[in-house]
Amino acid sequence: MNDHYFSTGPGSVERRQLVNAHVWGRHLALQSSSGVFAAGRVDTGTSVLFRETDPPTSPGNYLDLGCGYGVIACALATVVPDAGVWAVDVNERAVQLCSENALALGLADRLRAMLPGDVPAGLTFQEIWTNPPIRIGKTALHELLLAWLPRLDPAGRAVLVVGKNLGADSLQRWLSERGYRCARLAAAKGFRVLEARPWAPA
Repeated sequence: MNDHYFSTGPGSVERRQLVNAHVWGRHLALQSSSGVFAAGRVDTGTSVLFRETDPPTSPGNYLDLGCGYGVIACALATVVPDAGVWAVDVNERAVQLCSENALALGLADRLRAMLPGDVPAGLTFQEIWTNPPIRIGKTALHELLLAWLPRLDPAGRAVLVVGKNLGADSLQRWLSERGYRCARLAAAKGFRVLEARPWAPA
């Protein structure tokens, strides 16, 4: 069986690699591993996401959807001290790494990493940040977004980074068709940064 970063239990031998991430003016030393997305580096899409956005400031619950080893989740918890950050991934190794990185950075009291099914029912989010797992396929990606975007607060937003050649423009149209105000915040290095907001009730 092929071992993907979106496998529940990676079969590869775990090989840790240190990542020195520079995000929103902060330095984060993070442990990554084989069997987890972007092992040993901050991938280009996530780098674009950080470089092309301002750090958020609003208190509330944040979600890192598809957290990997936790670079987005740890960055959010670092820059928004009044936020509770939830990091989810189907990859058990990724969840463990994210938890360990939060603990090492002194963020464990505000950053919880877990499998998607362990997030409390009814919990809503001020903001969702994600470099979504496009390679799971369009149908599975749409199902993933339809499961989590409705958990945005009415005044909340989701920020996504997606490769143009992986369907960023069609995803923006799809989000608009599903009732979200979806704008392109930036374009760089072949990636789009999208912002999706629920329409305010009439």
